[in-house]
Amino acid sequence: MKIGPHTLRNQLILAPMAGVTDRPFRQLCRRLGAGLAVSEMVTADTSLWGSKKSLRRLDHQGETGPVAVQIVGTDPQKMAMAARINVDRGADIIDINMGCPAKKVCRVAAGSALMRDEKLVGEILQATVGAVDVPVTLKIRTGWDHQQRNAVKIASIAEQSGVAAVAIHGRTRADRFTGEAEYDTIRAAKQQLSIPVIANGDIDSPQKAKQVLAQTGADAIMIGRAAQGRPWIFEEIHHYLQTGHLVPARSSQWICSILLEHLEELYRHYGTQHGVQIARKHIGWYSRSQPNSAEFRKAVFLTESPDAQQQMIRDYFLGQEQAA
Repeated sequence: MKIGPHTLRNQLILAPMAGVTDRPFRQLCRRLGAGLAVSEMVTADTSLWGSKKSLRRLDHQGETGPVAVQIVGTDPQKMAMAARINVDRGADIIDINMGCPAKKVCRVAAGSALMRDEKLVGEILQATVGAVDVPVTLKIRTGWDHQQRNAVKIASIAEQSGVAAVAIHGRTRADRFTGEAEYDTIRAAKQQLSIPVIANGDIDSPQKAKQVLAQTGADAIMIGRAAQGRPWIFEEIHHYLQTGHLVPARSSQWICSILLEHLEELYRHYGTQHGVQIARKHIGWYSRSQPNSAEFRKAVFLTESPDAQQQMIRDYFLGQEQAA
């Protein structure tokens, strides 16, 4: 799988997710098998970059390359400027968000709302591609709603604009995350384009990954929600695609060690107090498939220090191991 001059080690990509794919999570997913991990979206409005949240999102120090940064906005020149600044700050790939279904994003005509204005889509893509000397990629949905399913047209505009690859989530904006993803639109785009096409949506197992690759003919797959609390899904999928065999189930002790490693990086990245708070959602995701996890989550979410948080995690996960 190649994106511009970058050859990825495999065809498995971590999807950008606001509030999730921060640097600690991206690095962990890369270590556990992802060929590429795309950042949380960064606004193209540089006047908002002074906040702590934005500064953290713009910091890629020590991150394994290639570094892919997603930007979001509606003004072609602001998008171009944001792309240039992010490249100066270490981005190897610029990804453009035209797939986010969030109301606050669509309300300002950004994200997936842009798919309703094909002319503006072309202007944004041309301006951004022309502004940087690194590959520009695009993430879209199948359309705004079922009556305006125009992903193939948007993807063609992207290719004509010099975009290096297109990722398509198999839902419209109106679908948000409900129902089941459809892959026929992704297959149609792949049949029409010469640039790489990345399939996204409902890929939550090695078997589903193989099915989607076969059904769409896509060059790669992008995984989002299924990686929450399960960053090793990339290793599982890669092993299955290579061998046809499933990786043995991970032990509670092994999951505990990965979670504790993840938390240490969160504390370091966000600082102790904020890191403990950010960690809670990840702890919830890691523990959701474990027995009696509701009671554990209720208790661990009340902890206020790293030591208390980590000790409760050890007691819970190692208790699961002994019970097994």
